[in-house]
Order: sequence, then structure tokens, then C-alpha cells
Amino acid sequence: MVAENRIGAIAALADPLRRRLYRLTVRAPLGRDEAADAMGIPRSTAAFHLDRLAEAGLVTVSYRRLTGRSGPGAGRPSKLYAAASVDVVGSVPERHYEIAGGLLASAIERADAEARPIREVLADEAHETGTEIGAAHVPLETALERCGYEPADDGEGGLRLENCPFHALARDHTDLVCGANVAFVRGLAEGAGDAREAVLEPREGRCCVAVRAVAHHAEQG
Repeated sequence: MVAENRIGAIAALADPLRRRLYRLTVRAPLGRDEAADAMGIPRSTAAFHLDRLAEAGLVTVSYRRLTGRSGPGAGRPSKLYAAASVDVVGSVPERHYEIAGGLLASAIERADAEARPIREVLADEAHETGTEIGAAHVPLETALERCGYEPADDGEGGLRLENCPFHALARDHTDLVCGANVAFVRGLAEGAGDAREAVLEPREGRCCVAVRAVAHHAEQG
């Protein structure tokens, strides 16, 4: 559900020739010779740029004999390049609006099916999705970074979140988005097996959610 935020991959497409080659891989897998012919460039140049796209994660590489034959005399397999199916986004600071969009869409469908209030269902969806992501990216700090939060030690056993992955939405729809946000981070912590608690602590320039050590939070309460 979380798209890769890879500025380097986007930068790889700054070269016009490389961008045109990438568009060819979107249409169908192609080899170095085919790419060179289509672009009217030397094979070595096509190979260089295709390999750069592969290093950036924008295309995948596979090997296949194009003759359709096998066994002795069939020739060496050709190196084929195909556009990667993984979404790659680029944003500074890091944003992940695809998470919010997925949660909202799922919550609307589920609210209709279960005849429940949308805000209640959204909190459930956020927590459940967070739990899945947290379990796949242990420890909690890794899961938070994967989702764009930029966690930092608060000096008291907890974490402050320096970035909000849903900044524009949280600014324009604060109650709705921040409520889902805290449920999502609680899910991340639960999935990662972390006993610390996510709480709402809105502060200028930071995420509205903080992660507090349980003892510290109890003292504050």
C-alpha cells in the first residue's frame, strides 16, 4: 500500500533519452538491440541507459531466448527490460497521500456494507492497515520511516514525528485526518510489537501524533 518515495529514481528520468527508453519498456519488454533500433542509437548506449533505469528500480530485468528454441545451438538468452510494476513517487518532504486515499476508499465501502459511521470505520481501517505494515517492518522506527514520519528520540523513551505524511489533508481536514492518523500509528506500534502509545499532540511544524513511553504518558495523565 505504501509507494516508494525515491527521488533518485525520478532523477534518473531527467535525461530525455532515458525517459524515451523508459516509455518503450512500459509498452512491452524489450532487449538492447530492439531498444537501439527503435531509438536509432548504438547498442552500447541503449544498454547503458537501460541498466541505469534498472539500477534506479524503474525497470526489471529478465533473460529469455528470443529464437523460441532451446538446447545446444539455441543461442544465449537475451536480457530483457520491462517497466517495474511498483509505484515510485517523489516528494520533499515525504508525503504518502496514497495511504490516506486507500484508507478513505476502503472505509467508505466498509461503512456502506456495515451501515456504520464513516469516522468509526475509518479509525478501524487505519488501525488494521497500520498493524499490517508494522508487522512487516519491525521495529516501529522502521515502520514509521517506511511511511514517511521521520521519527526522532524525544529523550523520554518516546518518539516525536518530525514529518506528517498527510500534511495537506491534515491541514484542510484536521479532525478527520488526525483521528485516522493516530489510529494508524497505534496500529503500526501494535504490529511492530512496540508497547509505546501513539497520542495526539498537535504542534506547529510536526506531525499531530507523538509516540510516548507508557510510563511517561501515565504520569502526564
